[in-house]
Amino acid sequence: MLKDADRIFTNIYGWNDAMLAGAKKRGDWDNTAAILKLGHGEIVERMKASGLRGRGGAGFPTGLKWSFMPQEVRDRPHYLVVNADESEPGTCKDRDIIRHEPHKLLEGCVVAGFAMRAHVAYIYIRGEFVNEARRLQAAIDEAYDAGLLGKNAAKSGWDFDIYLHRGAGAYICGEETALLESLEGKKGQPRLKPPFPAGVGLYGCPTTVNNVESIAVAPTILRRGSDWFAGLGKENNTGTKLFCISGHVNKPCNVEEEMGIPLKELLEKHAGGVRGGWDNLLAVIPGGSSTPMMPKDTCETMTMDFDALREAGTGLGTAGVIVMDKSTDVVKAISRLSYFYKHESCGQCTPCREGTGWMWRMMERLVRGEAEPHEIDTLYEVTKQVEGHTICALGDAAAWPIQGLIKHFRPEIERRIAARHAGDAVAAAE
Repeated sequence: MLKDADRIFTNIYGWNDAMLAGAKKRGDWDNTAAILKLGHGEIVERMKASGLRGRGGAGFPTGLKWSFMPQEVRDRPHYLVVNADESEPGTCKDRDIIRHEPHKLLEGCVVAGFAMRAHVAYIYIRGEFVNEARRLQAAIDEAYDAGLLGKNAAKSGWDFDIYLHRGAGAYICGEETALLESLEGKKGQPRLKPPFPAGVGLYGCPTTVNNVESIAVAPTILRRGSDWFAGLGKENNTGTKLFCISGHVNKPCNVEEEMGIPLKELLEKHAGGVRGGWDNLLAVIPGGSSTPMMPKDTCETMTMDFDALREAGTGLGTAGVIVMDKSTDVVKAISRLSYFYKHESCGQCTPCREGTGWMWRMMERLVRGEAEPHEIDTLYEVTKQVEGHTICALGDAAAWPIQGLIKHFRPEIERRIAARHAGDAVAAAE
């Protein structure tokens, strides 16, 4: 288990003061100016050396992403945009950072913004996070009052402003280019890439979009050293990670642990184990609703990191761990997720606009057993027609849960179809 001394988020449960006085006691805003004195390039290099991979789902190396920003500011300003539109079902880590550790995020914005030569950061927060938005705005206000933001931020010589922008509740705005469109006042629809945001982003200017957790951990990494962070976790999957554990466990929770922790250990040591014991486990969705579920046999040895989960046929995603015991109707559960993705499709791409609705309707038929066995293969083929054929990854997110269901629980789908047909035959005979 991760040692308490190595935890970054020491107030994630909100047991202590979340505001500036409490944050300073926990080490936030501790001589931030000294970090900035390292220089733009050195901060980026140290973030690269830490091995931090983006905590928003894609797992792209954070330092490398920062390095894509132009090294000179010419005729256009640079922007940092923080993605706080946490809308993935099963994911609830960023909202707890905002509620209980807001100053880690704000200091991270200053550090990351400076590294990328930006003087302005926009935090795009999910519209439903009403209380979280109030907490974060209060933290921003007191940071300005304390001289930590604004002119000569934290006495560093660097001017830096942060603006909080509330979204309107669209899941698609979690995609970075759709977020930028929404931030500009347009309809939240993904942009074609290239050009990438680092070249043409917010208002046509160089922009980097990062997840809340990715930005919040940066000051601690730079204070304690890249080697310290790289020494935690596994090779190419370094550091600590917030895991959101929900579903059929005895103690649902958010917990910070090392990357690469075995799933079974994560559940038993932090979430009180599976409801009814490990033998009552049916399946786990390991990385938020868009990642394929894994059956109990695979969960026995699965470790929680980007590479191991990819090799297992799923993904770490946002580390939203959804546990399902044997009382779960897995076909209905995936049908419910299918409806979510149908509802949240922006409609820009034909495979997603038409395919998500078709897949949901097909899933509803499978829930009732109103299908023929060969239609299972037809459904799988349709998921492959949607996957990889859209501007953004929402099409993939809609396809993968269904693919996981068919791969691991096809016998249950076939059983329903057979039961329905048997029932129809009995009714016809009567």
